[in-house]
Amino acid sequence: MTQKIADEIDRRILRELAADARITNNELAERVGLSASACLRRLRRLEETGVIKGYTALIDPAVEGWTMTAIASIRLSRQHEDEIQMFENAVRGWDEVLECHLVTGSKDYVLKVMSAGLEQYERFIKDKIAKLKCVDTIETSFVMNTIKARRS
Repeated sequence: MTQKIADEIDRRILRELAADARITNNELAERVGLSASACLRRLRRLEETGVIKGYTALIDPAVEGWTMTAIASIRLSRQHEDEIQMFENAVRGWDEVLECHLVTGSKDYVLKVMSAGLEQYERFIKDKIAKLKCVDTIETSFVMNTIKARRS
């Protein structure tokens, strides 16, 4: 098996890209102390081995009218495969859900949900989550302020 991250230079490349994914290869090479061709070879290897999953633009949620973030903890009524699939398939189709995590503990899933406000969040709960027969309980916490956010 090929080692995905070869050395500290790979780590520096990843840190630079995490800070600015639009950096040119020449600038990246200069910052990590490589020639442009050597840097490009390393970058391609990191992409091909799956260390770099892709590049994306982070869009301000307010552009979509989403000004409120909620963390919804969900407990399913049963741990049967059909109910798990029902829930996970539904969540994949909801634009309001930015993240969904299967977790350990007293809840089964934790969702990061964006909405335009409390009324819209209530509609989301009533029209989508609560209508799933597999959902037993929903517990919501509202994000008051984000202290640190990181994409990876």
